[in-house]
Amino acid sequence: MGWQKKVLRVDLTAGTCTAEPLNMEWADRYLGQRGLATKYFVEEVDPRVDPLSPENKLIFATGPLTGTPASTGARYSVITKGALTGAIACSNSGGYFGAELKFAGWDMIIFEGRAEQPVYLLVIDDEARLLPAGELWGKGTWETEKALHERHQEPQLRISSIGRAGENLVRYACVVNDLHRAAGRSGVGAVMGSKNLKAIAVHGTKGTQVADPERFFQVVGEKKRILAENAVTGQGLPTYGTQVLMNIINELGALPTRNARDVQFESADKVSGEAMHEPRGSEGKPNLVRNQACFGCTIACGRIARIDKQHYTVINKPEYWGASGGLEYENAWSMGPDCGVDDLDAMTYANFICNEHGIDPISFGATLAAAMELYEIGAITDEQTGGLPLRFGSAEALTTMVEAVANGEGFGKDLGLGSKLLCEKYGHPDLSMSVKGQEFPAYDPRGIQGMGLTYATSNRGACHLRSYTVSSEVLGIPEKTDPHTTEGKPALVKAFQDVTAAVDSSGLCLFSTFAWSLEDIQPQIDAACEGDWSLDKLMEMGERIWNLERRFNLAAGIDGSQDRLPKRLVSEPAPTGPAKGMVNRLDEMLPEYYSLRGWTPEGVPTPETLERLEL
Repeated sequence: MGWQKKVLRVDLTAGTCTAEPLNMEWADRYLGQRGLATKYFVEEVDPRVDPLSPENKLIFATGPLTGTPASTGARYSVITKGALTGAIACSNSGGYFGAELKFAGWDMIIFEGRAEQPVYLLVIDDEARLLPAGELWGKGTWETEKALHERHQEPQLRISSIGRAGENLVRYACVVNDLHRAAGRSGVGAVMGSKNLKAIAVHGTKGTQVADPERFFQVVGEKKRILAENAVTGQGLPTYGTQVLMNIINELGALPTRNARDVQFESADKVSGEAMHEPRGSEGKPNLVRNQACFGCTIACGRIARIDKQHYTVINKPEYWGASGGLEYENAWSMGPDCGVDDLDAMTYANFICNEHGIDPISFGATLAAAMELYEIGAITDEQTGGLPLRFGSAEALTTMVEAVANGEGFGKDLGLGSKLLCEKYGHPDLSMSVKGQEFPAYDPRGIQGMGLTYATSNRGACHLRSYTVSSEVLGIPEKTDPHTTEGKPALVKAFQDVTAAVDSSGLCLFSTFAWSLEDIQPQIDAACEGDWSLDKLMEMGERIWNLERRFNLAAGIDGSQDRLPKRLVSEPAPTGPAKGMVNRLDEMLPEYYSLRGWTPEGVPTPETLERLEL
């Protein structure tokens, strides 16, 4: 069956919690999680709504494979109109929260309105109620989890919450579950904060069911063996996590450095996955303590890390001496090379603060990098920063400013706007390395051409997880393509986007696709869910979801004119490395991409495309 066939609708204004049946007609066309929740969202919300108004809605959604024995079946997503972008937002997270929501008997929770005072939602199986959260307001996610466990005396309670960043409406605030897993991008935490919703605490005892248990367990066992035997999912990710990429991307000349002024970082080896394993500091211990898995995951790419107790950030803060969520590639890049910082302990501290207070580390690091360039050219001075020099390479600037953003203090308020609004405020909009208002991640499109088209066309703003062409262009998965050519990239990007939409809707982790193709995922969905889930149906569904999101953005005023890259990436050649002398050639790829999508030259889906996809 896959689905629990039940939705919890929470009216925060009225203070009510109501159960309703899942729309199974929509489930048959959108599957779950990203696709199905987006369908609910676009049917119920005006695209022109202010993201921080009570009229915006916030949906926590699982997929039909969430909470099942399928490997990586831990995922849930938060869907809303993003506070950072004003575009459709769908932020995906792992950990244990999503599975627990399914165990409680719910496929999704839809939050409407705004509570008069801070509240949290407590869900114990069929029972759901809103409770006062006044004493939790102002606390970080770590304190919030501890307080709710103590209050309810339930060790299996799984909690998703916002920290001070969400409360302070930092534009890129995120939602954190299980202490250090996050629905990280697009400002979903700010939307949650705008609703005076502090946390969701869930415990379930119902379990999950699948349509054909015998076939499901057989195919799941077969696919787990593929993950275990694959070099990436069986060796690289368990050992080094996503940080395995730091030296690889640097050598390729595609590591955005110092606000993407360069494409290689001279100290990449000091902040790499390998460096996290090396004994260091006053204690002679490595930064990495161990790896960690999300619910049901056989890959275990998560990092648990420590900070040297004599490091300046924690020497008088024993609350940070323990091990917690460590650096992964994207946040190591944003708070390391992009800011010119090579202090692994300072980066780990900043990452702890991001987890504790619900800050997207990609957008924070990239926004600080933009501020550092603004400071360097004199557009920002010590007067704005409170006397702290925001120089590239300054670990002190990194660790001071992450606290300022969390607390909404001083220049942290400006940094909390995100790089687009920050750079506009200080007169240099071209220094924001963003698309549709969202900062791009750790792959420079001058050295990996397909990622330029990926960023430009992403429905939620610049994002690597909507079309990870790095798999093909760098890792050779499923086949190797030349990262420096534009030939074939429009078709590659479209295929990745459609497949990713289907995977994101299933409840599985995208990292499984380093070893699995959609042909490996399809039989797992087909055995778990009622109905016929063929490969063709899943591919068409992925395309339908992509066009549904596009239509919402168009109605919200986000059109083809915003399918652009920052000026630097298309006009300033890469200064070093294998891509030296190259810019991203987006203009060569975009018209073919639109044509393959069945869109007009302006990027609007044609009536024929909408009819074919039943939109």
